[in-house]
Amino acid sequence: MAGSVQLSPQHDIGVADAVARWRGWLQSERRYSEHTLTGYDRDLNGFLDFIAQHLGQAPGLEELGALRTLDFRAYLARRGGDGLGPASLARALSAVRSFFRFCERQDLFANAAIHGLRTPKQPHGIPKPLTVNEAVAAVEDVAILSDEPWVQARDVAVLTLLYGCGLRIAEALALNRGQAPLEESLMVRGKGGKDRLVPVLPVVAKAVGAYLALCPHDLPLEGPLFLGIRGKRLNQRIVRARMQQLRISMGLPATATPHALRHSFATHLLAGGGDLRTIQELLGHASLSTTQRYTEVDAGHLLDVYRKAQAVGKKRRQEDGKKKGGR
Repeated sequence: MAGSVQLSPQHDIGVADAVARWRGWLQSERRYSEHTLTGYDRDLNGFLDFIAQHLGQAPGLEELGALRTLDFRAYLARRGGDGLGPASLARALSAVRSFFRFCERQDLFANAAIHGLRTPKQPHGIPKPLTVNEAVAAVEDVAILSDEPWVQARDVAVLTLLYGCGLRIAEALALNRGQAPLEESLMVRGKGGKDRLVPVLPVVAKAVGAYLALCPHDLPLEGPLFLGIRGKRLNQRIVRARMQQLRISMGLPATATPHALRHSFATHLLAGGGDLRTIQELLGHASLSTTQRYTEVDAGHLLDVYRKAQAVGKKRRQEDGKKKGGR
């Protein structure tokens, strides 16, 4: 299928069919971005190539179901020897796990060994958000990287959505024309096809409106909101390239990526007194621990928020106790 993982010719036809079905599921049901799909393609293909060499033959579905824990560990050891760090190893294993679980649900084969395999331990990385001044300057200065007024307005609008609404880059570029002009809130479809409602600041709505007023292309309601030069949906690579240019021109660190604007949104909200649970909902995180990683750079403020919450809870319990005692 178009855009699917390119398996080597020697791979079993049953495995190739299962991979195609799995990728189609990731794309249509899980709604993974092309960037994520490409990474999963690469990781699963690498695993299947290794297993073919490891077993001395192309594995079929039966052979994949019979793999032992030692086989999976051998794969991780090989990838580690190739220079992959803990984060990359964890991502590679995640792709393999996803495929095996899909095949189990489809009654193609089952493998108990992979369920007990531990994910490589990763060093706890602290996000690197931009300062408020850096984030605002990045949003404004991206306009100078193009000579076309409508492209300038488009780039400003995209970065404003990332920083002003905390959207993932894939979420911003997945928006359709029918969702604009933006009102006070915006329904966003995030990872796993989960929808969430995010508030829209006037500055965000204004930036998107400015882009719409200048865009020379026809924008049907069911079509993409943000377009590239050729009139197709804007590609993530263009936005990443813009941020790379900004890093050079503004002297920003290598961590200043489009995703860093989302980190900055969360961190600056927390620093301004935002509630961690509310920020979790705005970001579309399934786990509060993920949100805490986004905001750990402001641990002092987080501790202060926690202490205040504890004090309020203690006061309420005392008041409830007095009321019960007075009855």
